[in-house]
Amino acid sequence: MEKNELYIGLDIGTTKIVAMIGIVNEYQKLKIIGVGKSKSLGVHRGVVNNISQTIQSIQGAIHEAENHSNEKIDKVVVGIAGQHIRSLQHSDYITRDNSNEVIAESDIDKVINQVYKLVMMPGEEIIHVLPQEFRIDGQSEIKEPIGMFGGRLEANFHVVVGQVSSIKNIARCVKSSGIDFDGITLEPLASADAVLSREEKEAGVALIDIGGGTTDLAIFKDNIIRHTSVIPFGGNIITEDIKEGCSIIEKQAELLKIKFGSAWPGENKDNEIVSIPGLRGRDPKEISIKNLSKIIHARVVEIIEQVYMEIKNYGHEEQKKKLIAGIVLTGGGSCLLYTSPSPRD
Repeated sequence: MEKNELYIGLDIGTTKIVAMIGIVNEYQKLKIIGVGKSKSLGVHRGVVNNISQTIQSIQGAIHEAENHSNEKIDKVVVGIAGQHIRSLQHSDYITRDNSNEVIAESDIDKVINQVYKLVMMPGEEIIHVLPQEFRIDGQSEIKEPIGMFGGRLEANFHVVVGQVSSIKNIARCVKSSGIDFDGITLEPLASADAVLSREEKEAGVALIDIGGGTTDLAIFKDNIIRHTSVIPFGGNIITEDIKEGCSIIEKQAELLKIKFGSAWPGENKDNEIVSIPGLRGRDPKEISIKNLSKIIHARVVEIIEQVYMEIKNYGHEEQKKKLIAGIVLTGGGSCLLYTSPSPRD
């Protein structure tokens, strides 16, 4: 990172779109100098379903960030999520022409570029190729091969794949907002960089980011990304359940969730009632806080069960794959009472 260079990130979420401007200070740390938010219109579960509405929302967030920082945004890196994202493990290798020369950065780039040429399912493209461990002439568990001698360089990779059409739609929305599309990054990886410490990544940790439309999972062990997943449920589906279960409008359901929502019904008494104004002269509606908690609890349990299935697929029960640092919750959904003792936002 170069001093005084601007770094701009754009998070296109289901509930809100956020633009953030950072600058590198004299301590080589990123200092946030501008933040802009706008209500996300035209995005459902991390996927654009209305181009013109999404463009308007992006422009709103960008203008607010520019006004806040007095800087002009000309290019952004966009966070991507959505149910179309999947990940896989892959191994690849190259045979070097001259094994008497030390392995250089260009050799690692060759292996990575080879993985990018993998044939994916129709309509898919590779977003990230993340090296995990290297092997040189059969010697395994090498984390940093640069400077070592060897003829055959092998590596294990975590490969993140997404739908071409979804990526193109996001890129079009950004470009139509008058900004250059500088690249994409997987949102669970961006969240991990923001909230996890190096020690947690080394010990083994699962980061769960409960957003509006999706719940993102990233698992780290030995400072290496081991598993990523995007689950197509988030805080919005809880709001939808409250709306249906209590027969109220969406705006009231969202307010109920934020003000009185709890994921643990056992804490509420049977006689705790909240009154909601009726529609156009109709009588107010009384809603039991205990029933509200039961509705939220049922959906939170479903989300957590799906997350646990992904953690199980990673193989956390194996001694070498133990997650010593446990689970870290972040995102708006983690702020629900009794979801997390101390969510990181």
